Amino acid sequence: MWSGKIHIELPSRGRRRGATRGRDAYPERVTERAPLSRKLSAIAESATLKVDAKAKALKAEGKPVISYAAGEPDFATPSFIVDAAADALRDPKNFRYTPAAGLPELRQAIAAKTLRDSGLEIDPAQVVVTNGGKQAVYQAFQAVVNPGDEVLLPAPYWTTYPEAIALADGIPVEVFAGADQNYKVTVAQLEAARTDKTTALVFVSPSNPTGSVYTREETAAIGQWAVEHGIWVITDEIYQNLVYDGTKATSIVEAVPDVAGQTILVNGVAKTYAMTGWRVGWMVGPRDAITLAANLQSHLSSNVNNIAQRAAIAALSGPQDAAEQFRQSFDRRRRLIVAELSKIDGVAVPTPLGAFYVYPDVRGLLGRTWAGKTPTTSLELADLILDEAEVAVVPGEAFGPSSYLRLSYALGDDQLLEGVQRLQKLFA
Repeated sequence: MWSGKIHIELPSRGRRRGATRGRDAYPERVTERAPLSRKLSAIAESATLKVDAKAKALKAEGKPVISYAAGEPDFATPSFIVDAAADALRDPKNFRYTPAAGLPELRQAIAAKTLRDSGLEIDPAQVVVTNGGKQAVYQAFQAVVNPGDEVLLPAPYWTTYPEAIALADGIPVEVFAGADQNYKVTVAQLEAARTDKTTALVFVSPSNPTGSVYTREETAAIGQWAVEHGIWVITDEIYQNLVYDGTKATSIVEAVPDVAGQTILVNGVAKTYAMTGWRVGWMVGPRDAITLAANLQSHLSSNVNNIAQRAAIAALSGPQDAAEQFRQSFDRRRRLIVAELSKIDGVAVPTPLGAFYVYPDVRGLLGRTWAGKTPTTSLELADLILDEAEVAVVPGEAFGPSSYLRLSYALGDDQLLEGVQRLQKLFA
């Protein structure tokens, strides 16, 4: 086994990052200049992408690294979607600017999907098509958050949310729920965190990074609470079609129809249809908020790539057989990784009911000596795992408190099993 030293260093917020000068670097400055943006200097890069990039770089060097870092299906995009894109390439109308908010046909398809899967009937004018789900998340906060507003952020959370809130000059307020709560916050916790500055709540079910799914009753309670206090809800539903064991991911607007007037739904084709690289997402919401987001996008990026939009129309409107096969494969892998991780003494693994992640509690591994090292945080543990087992996982610090790891099971079956077996050997 390769024995070179590897280190995972998550970027910390508020730290400036310099650049190494090379042949093409700018010359040394003689005069002083104004400082760079303080707002952007305080934003950390995506921790999940950072770990995944490190794993890919090590693989390129010939190291046998197995990565559970990226939330990216390993399947090929279904052929009928690719065919739709190929046809679009032969149509010159797709070579021109189109409406910034999205192709009318795609907005109509998104409206149909929203009714089908989220139980909300909308007009296509309430849709903005974005360059992936991240842009939709960014624009949602820009539309409803003012400087100094507090946004309740249930933790563990996807690493982008707090940064997107900060970019809107808002203040993320973490509300943590551990493995004993299956990583789901309660109304009592939200109410305890609410202040007169609270203007929005992030609600994600199924969850990234935990895979937890709120029940209809839990969702309804939170939705009703938001209505009572006039709080905006940003709900990320990109994993809503990836659920298991007969579970349904009930949309908050379906559980509490009255909350629709203060809710922005974020979604996309990336996860369900193995289309991460196509970069098509969307946001749905009240007309006034959507108008603000559309105006922002008209200056920020204008329309999404037309070829990708045509492919997304095919994905949403075409046969769903391939998507269902993907879901069944994820389900098989989910059961396998939970069973195998559970064999490691000191690892507690709640069974996820959605998405394609497991989020084990690893407090039982901390403070013990492994391969001559005694990690005390999940960051140190992830570093040890990459160094000693050549397995890339994302430490809990990327998603909130330490003492947890996120593993994506969106990778091939053989690698999935081999990687966990390496962990079993390391922690035997």
